[in-house]
Amino acid sequence: MSHLTVPRTLLVFLFVLSLAPALAQPPTSLPNLQSIDPLGKDLFLQSGTTGMVLVVVRDDQAFFRGYGETAPNSHQLPTQDSLLRLCSLTKIFTTDVLTKLAADKTVRLDDTLQRYAPAGAHVPKHIRPITLADIATHTSGLPRELGNAPRDTPHFTFPDYRTRWRWLPNQRLRSTPGSVALYSNVAFDFLGDALQSAAQKQYAALLAERTLNPLQMHHTTFFPNAEQCGHLLVSAREDGSCVATEATAGSSGLYSTASDMMIWLKYLLGTGGQGIPEQDPSAQAVYILPSNLASQKGLDHAGEPTGVGLGWIHILPIDSPSHIVEKTGGGAGFETYIAINHSRRTAIFLAATDGSVDTHLNLFNAANKLLLAVSGLPPLPPPPSKPAAKHRHPHRRQRF
Repeated sequence: MSHLTVPRTLLVFLFVLSLAPALAQPPTSLPNLQSIDPLGKDLFLQSGTTGMVLVVVRDDQAFFRGYGETAPNSHQLPTQDSLLRLCSLTKIFTTDVLTKLAADKTVRLDDTLQRYAPAGAHVPKHIRPITLADIATHTSGLPRELGNAPRDTPHFTFPDYRTRWRWLPNQRLRSTPGSVALYSNVAFDFLGDALQSAAQKQYAALLAERTLNPLQMHHTTFFPNAEQCGHLLVSAREDGSCVATEATAGSSGLYSTASDMMIWLKYLLGTGGQGIPEQDPSAQAVYILPSNLASQKGLDHAGEPTGVGLGWIHILPIDSPSHIVEKTGGGAGFETYIAINHSRRTAIFLAATDGSVDTHLNLFNAANKLLLAVSGLPPLPPPPSKPAAKHRHPHRRQRF
C-alpha cells in the first residue's frame, strides 16, 4: 500500500504547480500587519499561557510581539532574543537537510534505513524495509517513543544514539512501512542518524553547514551556553534544566529565538530577499494522501490532514486559497507551531509556555484562525466532532 514512488512524484509536482498562481498574482486589500497585535493578545489571553511569542511574515514584511512573562512573576515581556524550545518543529529542519542531501544525490528518499545503520545493527522490516521517506512521513511502522526516560533525565536528551540503536533490532514493526501513519519521535532521531552516516559528519555540524549558517540563524542550536539559558522562557510547570540536546537532534532538540524564526519563515515562504534563499518547494510538498493510508494517528493536532509531507502536514486541498502547510510541536513546558498560507504569502510562528491553568484551548486551531484572518481569508470549517483531545498534557513529558 506504499504511495512513495510515482504517486509521490505526481503529488510534489502538483504542489509546486499550485504555488505558481499565488506567487504570480499577489492579493490586494490584505489587513495591515499591525492589526495582528489585538488578535495575538486575544489568543494569549484565551490560552492561559505564561509567556508567548508571535512572529508573522507576509511578503517582505514581518511582525513580532511578545506577550505575558518570561517566567512566572518575572514581569518581563518575552523578546525576540528569548530562548525557546522548538520541540518537534525540529523535524522540519531535519527534513530540510534530507531534501538537500537528496538533491545533491548524497541520499535517495527510497534508501533504506538499514543502509545507514551502524555496523552489525539490524533494522526490522515487515513485508518491505523502512525507507528514509517512510520515516519522514511518519509511516515507518515504528512506535511514537522508545519508552519512558529514566527519572530526572533532562528534556530531549533521551534516547541517545547508543540506546536507540541497541533497542531497534529487537522491535517488531506495527505495520508495513508506507501503509499506516503513526507519529514517531524516535523514527526522526533515526533519520538524523542516517543523514549523519550518509554525509559522514556529525548531524549537528551537518545541519549548521547546510541550513543554519547559510541562513545566519546563529541562535538556533542544540548547545545553548549559559547566557542563552538565562533567557530561556520558563513555564508555570516543571520544565527541566537547559542542557545540550544533541541526543534528539533529529526529532525535538533544537533551541531558537523569535529573531531566528523570522528568518526561517522568510526562507519557507521564499520572500526573504536580502540574501535569504528560498526553500526547495519539494521540501513542503504532499507525498502521501491520507485516503491512501489504512489509518493515521497523531497527525491531526492542528486540523484534519489532507496531505502528509516530509515532516509537514497539509490542511485543505492544495488548490484552496485557505490551504495551510503546518507543523506542531510540544513538550518540556512549550507548545510551538508554524503554519504557512502560500496563496497570501503569509506564515506564522508561535511559541507559548504552559500556564498554571489549562484552558483546553487548541492553540494550533486558534493559530490557524489568526493566520487566515491576517491573510484576508475565511476561517477553516469546524472540525468533525470527536472525543476530547488527549494529546495536550502540559505536565507530562510527551513530545509531539
